[in-house]
Amino acid sequence: MYCITGKPPELPTSLEISGLKYLTFDNLYVVVKNVEEEEFSEINFKKNLSDIPWVELNARQHVEVICQIMESNTVVPFKFGTIYHTEDGLKKFISDYSNALIENLKQVEGKEEWAVKVYCDRKALSLQIDELSADAAALEKQIMASSPGKAFILKRKKDELVKNEMDRICKIYGQQYFDDFKALSQKYVLNNLLPNEHTGREDTMILNAAFLMCKVKVGDMKMKIQTLKKSDEKSGFNIENTGPWPPFSFIEINEKK
Repeated sequence: MYCITGKPPELPTSLEISGLKYLTFDNLYVVVKNVEEEEFSEINFKKNLSDIPWVELNARQHVEVICQIMESNTVVPFKFGTIYHTEDGLKKFISDYSNALIENLKQVEGKEEWAVKVYCDRKALSLQIDELSADAAALEKQIMASSPGKAFILKRKKDELVKNEMDRICKIYGQQYFDDFKALSQKYVLNNLLPNEHTGREDTMILNAAFLMCKVKVGDMKMKIQTLKKSDEKSGFNIENTGPWPPFSFIEINEKK
């Protein structure tokens, strides 16, 4: 199961994926594909999840299908690996949750999900610290005016101050970036900050968020990002945004009581 739309979807033909079709239940259109038991039965699917290349290929294709359908339809996307063993089981799900599905379609209509991640190069930031921190600048003046012995002690003191000031400045900048994008968006989700071993980067992640943007506001968001990049890149801050993505982060289908 890929996604649900409120009108007949235009199925992508440019992707090398065969067997895509849509089924109609309760005036909702469900994009699906029959899959092989040897890959997608409960036992075999769990085994395949440990095969990273298999997961990457299939998950990427899953999202590509939804993204292409998004070009002409509002979608409620479903995660890769959402499997129904029978058409009747799928029909029952749609029937049980039709009101919630329709409400979600309304909530995301005319909107897109955009991911924003902000990183800080702490080495570059440390080179600008006297410009960004009054305390660091004042201590540097004391160092310059001190004898060699006292200057050595003050430099050690400044090293600790710089570390704390960089932490403080990163929090301030991260909050400011978040506030700027939040003001342009309809909804937002704050995700966990990822450590360097997960990002594969040397700089430090200070913001990891998803924003639900009205399509007419996407241009404003991109302009804001370019402005921030020009003003803050010298200080070591780097903004990455990707999208539009299917609105996975903003779909809420509560379990039926």
